[in-house]
Amino acid sequence: MMVNHRLVRSVALAAAWLAFGCGGSSPDAPTDNPSQPPASGGQGGAVIAGCAVFPPDNPWNRDVSRDPSDSRSDAFIASMNGGRKFLHADFGSDPSYGIPWVAVPGSQPRVPMSFDYADESDPGPYPLPPNPPVEAGSDRHVLVLDRDACKLYETWDSRYVGPGWHCGSGAIFDLRSNALRPDGWTSADAAGLPILPGLVRRDEVKAGAIRHALRFTVQRTQRAYVHPATHFASSDSNPDLPPMGLRVRIKAAYDISRFTGDARVILEALKTYGMFVADNGSDWFISGETNPAWNDDDLNQLKTVPGSAFEVVKLEEIRR
Repeated sequence: MMVNHRLVRSVALAAAWLAFGCGGSSPDAPTDNPSQPPASGGQGGAVIAGCAVFPPDNPWNRDVSRDPSDSRSDAFIASMNGGRKFLHADFGSDPSYGIPWVAVPGSQPRVPMSFDYADESDPGPYPLPPNPPVEAGSDRHVLVLDRDACKLYETWDSRYVGPGWHCGSGAIFDLRSNALRPDGWTSADAAGLPILPGLVRRDEVKAGAIRHALRFTVQRTQRAYVHPATHFASSDSNPDLPPMGLRVRIKAAYDISRFTGDARVILEALKTYGMFVADNGSDWFISGETNPAWNDDDLNQLKTVPGSAFEVVKLEEIRR
């Protein structure tokens, strides 16, 4: 008998998603309910489960619409296939797409952790439940927010081994601090960045504004990074390739007036805050939360925006 494995996986993920209260009624997980408190805190960036996501002056929360463009912008965009590739939402109504997350109370039991890359991981214990939502596919990210301490725990290649977890790597981010990871350290992301702060989340889109930068992937990067990234994931020294942490924004002259709904909100954010190169993957794929309430027809408008509509914000020191 032939089994549709994608369908089976989608049904299983949907069940797990609903089991965690992710259907819009819980303040502790993704919601599509616009009556929930707005996901953004005015000029101060996003708010998730009551936690402000980093201080207002954090790079993730900075308006870069008037920053100068980088002198190498054209070369970087060309290396990302900006002339022939288009924006793509790497999330949608299929629960096997996107990256899930969950918030837990401060009383959530801490469990032991072990890591393949222990020398670049924050040691445990972590407040990971035994059955949190796990990203589908090979990356198997787990994102857990302690909503009382406003600390974010993120892991990559995550496997529950009881009573704790074995993961490829793990990182803890204090959302009340601007502190970066040590230079040269990875996180649950190749660039050493946090993941949850850069996701497109449905609650903030429905509130009408995203007030922070997003994250995206490109196929090829160089052996370098720019803060707030702290890690590279390439052996290629080609200076035309983007370093991890490179930030792009939609050009001011690019007209987005024809776009509607969720796509328009996302594009407005990309004009104002831009997005960071966070991992190697498909060119121009933007990350968003797992949420079956996404409207795919709405998101598909993004596929008409070419990479050439973007420019690179002036880079700070490139670290190799």
